[in-house]
Amino acid sequence: MMTIAMYPGSFDPVTNGHVDIIQRAAAIFNKVIVAVAVNSKKKPLFNEEERIELLRQSVRHISNVSVVKAEGLTVDFARKHDAKVLVRGLRAVSDFENEMQISGINRHLEPGLETIFITADSAYSFLSSSIVKEAASFGADISKLVPPPVQEAIKQKF
Repeated sequence: MMTIAMYPGSFDPVTNGHVDIIQRAAAIFNKVIVAVAVNSKKKPLFNEEERIELLRQSVRHISNVSVVKAEGLTVDFARKHDAKVLVRGLRAVSDFENEMQISGINRHLEPGLETIFITADSAYSFLSSSIVKEAASFGADISKLVPPPVQEAIKQKF
């Protein structure tokens, strides 16, 4: 049986932590759909098309991963794409509390959709898109935090 997993997020920008979670999910599931969503609570550095393209460039070496634009509720999107699993990355205990709430509502809305948590590699446990953007805005070296295409795109923005 082919298991399709979905990894939703805003990915503004994609970090090496995101790529690590994607690679690890791709080793577990037959197919991983990275779903780029708009988070209305955040002011993005990159528009949706830019984020999709940067993700595609950053994961092109993983054959069973696709990157798509996500619209609507996560559970509806998962249903449309036959995804049975949502992949979420956890960096710290504080992530767990929020992710448990989201997992609960998703399971209520779509009982057949499981959420799997993958803990961040310790090398990336501190890493977030917000931290990358802030560091880059001050000219810090972010080369070890993001894939090369993202580093170049961020340079263009700042």
